[in-house]
Amino acid sequence: MLFLVEYERSLGSVAKITVYENSQRELAENARLHLELKLHSQGIEKEVVLLEASSEEALRLTHRRYFEDLAELARSSASST
Repeated sequence: MLFLVEYERSLGSVAKITVYENSQRELAENARLHLELKLHSQGIEKEVVLLEASSEEALRLTHRRYFEDLAELARSSASST
């Protein structure tokens, strides 16, 4: 699965996630580019990424920085050492 993630840096949170099937890669890539251009032209600073994972649960594990705040990340990091 492909996940188009729109991340609000100033708030430290995900604004939107759009899910695509692997067979829709070209559509997902075009959507990412279109969104980045649109946000840039409007002067909106958001991070836009296209990520691949087997499920949203897997995505939340592999890309925790998009889904957890700094305190949660710090706790997770401290408990793994």
